[in-house]
Amino acid sequence: MTLKAPSTRHLALFLLILLPSMTGYMAWEARAVDVTVLTIDGAPEGVVYITDPHVQPSNIDHVRSVIAEINRLNPSLVLIGGDFVTGEEEDFAAQEVWRSLDAPAYAVLGNHDYRVGIDGTGGVERMLAVSTSANVTTAGYDVSGLSDGSADTAFADGLAAALEENGVHVLRNEFVLVPVGDEEIVIVGVDDGWAGMADPPEVPETDAFTLYLIHEPSCRADWDADLILAGHTHGGQFLFPVIAQLNDLGVVELAGMFDADGRTPTYISRGICSSNLAGVDLRFNCQPEIVLINPTEEQLRAIGGSAPAG
Repeated sequence: MTLKAPSTRHLALFLLILLPSMTGYMAWEARAVDVTVLTIDGAPEGVVYITDPHVQPSNIDHVRSVIAEINRLNPSLVLIGGDFVTGEEEDFAAQEVWRSLDAPAYAVLGNHDYRVGIDGTGGVERMLAVSTSANVTTAGYDVSGLSDGSADTAFADGLAAALEENGVHVLRNEFVLVPVGDEEIVIVGVDDGWAGMADPPEVPETDAFTLYLIHEPSCRADWDADLILAGHTHGGQFLFPVIAQLNDLGVVELAGMFDADGRTPTYISRGICSSNLAGVDLRFNCQPEIVLINPTEEQLRAIGGSAPAG
């Protein structure tokens, strides 16, 4: 029996059926927020981490629903990893959404918050610049070579002021010691690397759990910390099997925990929002996430799960 190749007409019909279905699924996945539980030795209980909200009219209801879920978890602390905006805003009125957070919130800024590398070409240029013009070693850390005048510092300053007005404390190369229950945590906020603004502060020696926030994982160093939290990648957004395998092997760093070779453990979050196509957020095999560190029993009941092994 001879098998005939599908005709162009049949192939076109198949695509007409498949593509809307796939697009519908990817639009659904972009709104299906997962809660990822991390068990981190020594960290305070009940800390929530989110990143990459990119708040805009098309996703603000989604951001509100994420904030409602965070409030339902009753966290001790909320950390936010940057990219609050798209970079195309004329004002920051939408950032009022953060007023509804019921827990103390600390954050850093991302590249969109400086209007740097926010399109395809600019993003590629910045990735190359990190590899050629930045020193991300602990001793010689220096990303000033990325400061080429393209960063809109006035825009970032205005955004930071708006976030502060709405209850989000923005850390720009500074650290704070924050009480969490019966413990304390040192939060070190490193300003955006792609903008050439990252200049980590000197942090005194302490027995308190020390956590660094930085937007781009490629701009981190192996800092003397218990944990680094990053974002920026959206987890790849379209995590096809081969890419997922490369990520799992550590060949690329898009999502998850990276701590090989004794380096400071770094968790790269998939973020809560996404780059969009014609105003529609799309994802594949890469759900947005709320990261919950060392959940309390009450929080575990709220998400209907149990803590993974440490």
